[in-house]
Amino acid sequence: MPRPATRLPTPDTATLHAALLLGATFTATQRRGKELALIATTASQPPRVLCVHLGMTGQLRCHAALPPHNPKEHLHILWELDGGGSTPGGSVGTVGSVMTFADPRRFGGLAGLDSPHALEDRWATLGPDALTTPLDHLAEALITELGRANRAVKAALLDQRIIAGVGNIYADEALFAARIHPRKLARRLSPDRVRLLAAHIREILTRAVDAGGSTLRDYVNADGNRGQAQTLHQVYGRAGQPCPACGLSLQTGQIGQRTTVWCRACQLDKAVRP
Repeated sequence: MPRPATRLPTPDTATLHAALLLGATFTATQRRGKELALIATTASQPPRVLCVHLGMTGQLRCHAALPPHNPKEHLHILWELDGGGSTPGGSVGTVGSVMTFADPRRFGGLAGLDSPHALEDRWATLGPDALTTPLDHLAEALITELGRANRAVKAALLDQRIIAGVGNIYADEALFAARIHPRKLARRLSPDRVRLLAAHIREILTRAVDAGGSTLRDYVNADGNRGQAQTLHQVYGRAGQPCPACGLSLQTGQIGQRTTVWCRACQLDKAVRP
């Protein structure tokens, strides 16, 4: 239910999303790329789905009790949870617990779907998942899709129709690890370089998940804990600082309307003028 006296971007939509889960029981979760799907069922209706996209600053949190109201907090929706067991952390589903969605900068969002089939349709437009697709299949898919992309490889990696789950941080990190200049035309990458890039994408994302994600500003997990993956960043957010590999100052610029950081020496490409 929407929390009283809370600013909502679209109150009617927020009410619908909250009501979608009314009287339902969480039975499963799924993820594709950057979206999390909560599957909820009732005794009399087919399963319903709430899709959550955190964007840059979104938070989906679980609390043991109703959190104290803070007028400065960007809390958009609150659900009351009753019984039914708990997660491994013990915070979801316990009697009297609540789940909240907040998005200070409003880059994320929610989408209510009336069936798992609608979820399949929604996700059909996404590329292979960067974390769960077998690595050889991921590499072959990238070879095909990047081979068609007449744009900078950095911009192509951010296109969720090409690969689902790679955002600005990890695109910079993977390109640096693979020693590929972010402005290089995607279609000019050789199959071997794309395979190398796919391997680094998988390695970097896996490491980031193990570290709890990157907390640059607002991100916390469901239990309110900050991530530590930002301590592993080699280039992202380090423009002007020494390259960890060669010591030269890291460069920055806009690619695909996103701030990008790279090393002009380690990621040098004769086909690109930095």
